[in-house]
Amino acid sequence: MSSNKETFGKTVGFVLAVCIVCALLVSFSAVQLKPLQQANKLLDQQTKILEAAGLLETAGKDVVGTYNKFVDARMIDLDSGEFIEGDVINFDERRNARDTSLSIKPENDIAGINRRSNSAVVYIIKDQAGAVDSVVLPIVGSGLWNLMFGYVGLEADLNTINSVIYSDHSETPGLGAEVLNPKWKALWPGKKIYDDEGNVEIRLVKGGAKANDIHGVDALSGATLTSNGVTHTLQFWFGEEGYEPFITKYRAEGVK
Repeated sequence: MSSNKETFGKTVGFVLAVCIVCALLVSFSAVQLKPLQQANKLLDQQTKILEAAGLLETAGKDVVGTYNKFVDARMIDLDSGEFIEGDVINFDERRNARDTSLSIKPENDIAGINRRSNSAVVYIIKDQAGAVDSVVLPIVGSGLWNLMFGYVGLEADLNTINSVIYSDHSETPGLGAEVLNPKWKALWPGKKIYDDEGNVEIRLVKGGAKANDIHGVDALSGATLTSNGVTHTLQFWFGEEGYEPFITKYRAEGVK
């Protein structure tokens, strides 16, 4: 009887020891891998920004070098549209949105984001001579299953779209995930966000946009809720609770 208890005790002790060692190894690996994970996340972000700016082919394998050469990341206060000081490298919109001291609840939350960070990072794209060529603005809004994150590339007039690039989503393959389809992405260049009166008119059109519709883009086939989500996301972010104060200010003054 005593021998059985002793054997059981040794077994439990061995299992506990193995668990402790495994936990320590997992913790150690997580700590060691964190810098690599952060570097990969930053590289992916820079890749998407270059794609939105139309510079990805130019970059080739040198994403970081091309980004550093042509992209000027700057923080803005969304309410005023003014440039402000801030840590653009470590800025995290998702983290800010969870912090009630760093975010607000939009009055007209058509994008379904619940809370919006008080600040945002915008990406000013310069040409070889150092002049502003385009601007890339981050966007986020609800899709069918979850929030969808992406970027809108604009020409220097801050109205004409160069690209809409989604970087993170949980949409259904073959339906909502068609936001990644090159054919759909090719529909965006040249579309206008605002009409002549400054109203946000950009939208996805069920059944397809007409050839002369400068504000309409074909909706995603079979993905009505995702298409509505894209429309609402764009209309929110280019409205008064999004980038409109920034765009209004710098369309008049010019981005420098």
